[in-house]
Amino acid sequence: MTRPRAASDRFVAQLPDRIRSQVEIVHSPLLEIKPMAVPVETDDTAGLIFSSANGVNSAAMLDVDRTLPAYCIGPATSDAAIAAGWNAQMAGLTAEELITNLTHTPPPGPLLHLRGEHSRGGIAEHLTRSGLLTREQPVYRQQLLPLSDEASLAGESDRPVIAPLFSPRTARQFADVWAGTAPLWLIAISAPTAEPLNSLASEQLKIASEPTPDKMQKAVKKLVKHVMRVEGKSGAD
Repeated sequence: MTRPRAASDRFVAQLPDRIRSQVEIVHSPLLEIKPMAVPVETDDTAGLIFSSANGVNSAAMLDVDRTLPAYCIGPATSDAAIAAGWNAQMAGLTAEELITNLTHTPPPGPLLHLRGEHSRGGIAEHLTRSGLLTREQPVYRQQLLPLSDEASLAGESDRPVIAPLFSPRTARQFADVWAGTAPLWLIAISAPTAEPLNSLASEQLKIASEPTPDKMQKAVKKLVKHVMRVEGKSGAD
């Protein structure tokens, strides 16, 4: 598991018991999320955009105005925003869908996109260009991390390794730091996430049918069953 530990634990806990019993869970977070102690001005803002639960959590720590409506990417981000006290709605499964939906049915503006220091999609730029004034502000940093010792050891074994990747930046880091010789089976949450993984010698690279935790869980379940059949092993890392 390459996500920060809390997110990985939530993901694993939602897998069926029979799947968890067939694998050894190895944790190797490749990003460390660090909220930024910055002021967030919302006096001229009519709504917020959240593209990740990390943005929601950082905004909550900064006590950003909870009376503003929030437009979110994906169900996990929407659920996190609602749990934190915002009147939130999912505006798309991807940045592209959010831009399209908010452009076709624009909410009152201006909007403020609270994001990580490294961000894809150009949400604020695209929305502003379409006529919906949107500014952006980083509220957390994403520090890259090396593979954990446990993950490096797993890569040196002859047991199959299944690695779910949840973002393009994490996938790029995984491609850069992976030096294992174990049979490698990869799952990417989206096509952009899969792109940097093409440089790795893997048995299979599967892309989730939608960029959601639910579809990633289904992809993991299917791949675990497939690997067990193909490899004929008693377990996988």
